[in-house]
Amino acid sequence: MRAEIVVVGCGVVGAMVAYELNRQLVADITVLEKSLPAQGSTGAALGVLMGVISHKVKGRTWRLREASTRRYKTLIEELAQQGETVPFNHQGIVSLCFDEGKLSRWETLKEKRKKQGWPLEIWSPEEVQARCPQVALESLVETESKEDSAEDAVRTVKAAIYSAMDGQVHPAELARSLSAVAGRQGVRFCSNAEVTELWVEGDLCRGVRTTQGDFSADWVVVCAGLGSAALTQFMDEPLALMPVLGQAMEIQLPEVLGDEAFQPVINGEDIQFVPLGEGRYWLGATVEFPKGEGPFPLPMEVEAQVLEILQRGAARFCPAIREATVLDTWSGLRPRPVGQPAPVIKPLGSVQNVTLATGHYRNGVLLAPATAQQVCDLLSSALMKTSK
Repeated sequence: MRAEIVVVGCGVVGAMVAYELNRQLVADITVLEKSLPAQGSTGAALGVLMGVISHKVKGRTWRLREASTRRYKTLIEELAQQGETVPFNHQGIVSLCFDEGKLSRWETLKEKRKKQGWPLEIWSPEEVQARCPQVALESLVETESKEDSAEDAVRTVKAAIYSAMDGQVHPAELARSLSAVAGRQGVRFCSNAEVTELWVEGDLCRGVRTTQGDFSADWVVVCAGLGSAALTQFMDEPLALMPVLGQAMEIQLPEVLGDEAFQPVINGEDIQFVPLGEGRYWLGATVEFPKGEGPFPLPMEVEAQVLEILQRGAARFCPAIREATVLDTWSGLRPRPVGQPAPVIKPLGSVQNVTLATGHYRNGVLLAPATAQQVCDLLSSALMKTSK
């Protein structure tokens, strides 16, 4: 008998989980989304895949990043073969280093990655200028004190770290493509079906209750981002997630910056500069924690101020951005686990057949493939036991 699996949430993680479950298991899969697919954190993400260039070198966090990096190398082509073209930047990530004191740490990471089979390059300022002429090697930094000297206000690019194996994917398009392929292969997707509670009897979940009725299930996978926490409140130790605001913008420049044949993502002091083609770029994303008890989203005047600061910050290492036309701005809330590391991929307490796959914080797009594989492995083993 085919197992019935319900996936709660259709952001990039939920879509990836449904896609991989359908590809690897024999089951009837239903995906429930409270609004429309890819409208939450996924819709606000920039899709920068910082795997190899991350300073995570061991343990669970690195294993997830490495597994996802490897899967992305096959996934995009796999989707293309099924008629789904997902925008993906294969030209890597350039991370600017303004602090010479941090170069030894980057050298150590380079050697570690070499042993792990992943290439990293460290460019001199001259190499940065040759490969990415849009980057200003020197820039003035606005200071709060008028007593600061002009010398103190000049920031210089000391080096850049280039990871050719990392990249960037369009998050919403990826989620839509995964859903489209899975849907054509029999996965059922239900939009505007908000899950109000898990239907639990004893230590088993019988299904979920939604605004469109009840859905029975042999297994439930909760991928609902911030909404995941509400579904666990009946537990003695419910899942705790903190909302962290991220804001971004799309800008238009008169022409493509730098070398048209080499358009990597450029990262400067945690500001991502993402090329989209034809002079369009994404800028982002901010990290804004709740202040006191005030709810998100922030008032529009504060949002505008933050985005102005974001644009000025990016213009310090890429001056042409000052003249950009802002085409769009947006924001989204990321789920940051409280009291445990991100992401949360584990059973829901004593409930035997509910798996949490949520709380990815800033790395939902990056870690979606590895998360989906962990869920597949867990369900495959569990369902095999119950079928005996």
